[in-house]
Amino acid sequence: MLKDVWISINSIHSYDREDGDSLEFSTDGHYYFDGENGCFTYMETDVTGLEGTRTSVLVMPDQVVVDRDGMITSRMIFREGLRDAFQFSTPYGAATMGIDTRRIRHHMDEAGGKVEIDYVVDMEHAVATRNRFQITVTEKKEPVPPLGC
Repeated sequence: MLKDVWISINSIHSYDREDGDSLEFSTDGHYYFDGENGCFTYMETDVTGLEGTRTSVLVMPDQVVVDRDGMITSRMIFREGLRDAFQFSTPYGAATMGIDTRRIRHHMDEAGGKVEIDYVVDMEHAVATRNRFQITVTEKKEPVPPLGC
């Protein structure tokens, strides 16, 4: 069953220095859990610089797949300890990039859950950024009607 959820994202992007640029935002989204895999979707905003793009995240026991469609199109497959290449397409052109997933931690259930990924992005095998993000998915509860007087 598809549920309305609240999605909170905290990400850190660092270049040559240990501390990096952080971004935190929350948004509405949709979530589905089939007993083993969780999937949630949300629309990007101007806060992320990807406005007009829908992001879908499929969390499976051994990998996490992030699909983006709209202004930006890409499919990133995160598998701990493995490198994967992906096409990153924008209205201005496309580039092939790589991701080296260092660590994945996740727990998803009927009510939502949490995903944490630590990875490095490269272009032509040259490190571009180290990224860490944490996404928390929380089921929206129906408001309790006020007691009548």
